[in-house]
Amino acid sequence: MAVEIVYRSSRDPERLFMDKAEADRHDKMLELAELLSDVLRQAVPSINEAQAEEAGIYMARHRDLFAKAFKSSPDVLATLLEEEPA
Repeated sequence: MAVEIVYRSSRDPERLFMDKAEADRHDKMLELAELLSDVLRQAVPSINEAQAEEAGIYMARHRDLFAKAFKSSPDVLATLLEEEPA
């Protein structure tokens, strides 16, 4: 019988990871998404909770591109327009 070690995200308990670092990255992404969602709901009171959550997760998953865009290269966001919608 083989034994496997799996890691579970504290913010997403249904999701299992084979690597602790990957689970930690996922947790941090979800933490950022939650904060982004809160900020979006405060900034745009008409946005509903599900939309704010979806936008927060999307921005958190692509945080490197958004960071570059906010820093000095807004053109990098064009690569997101070329992606297939999930």
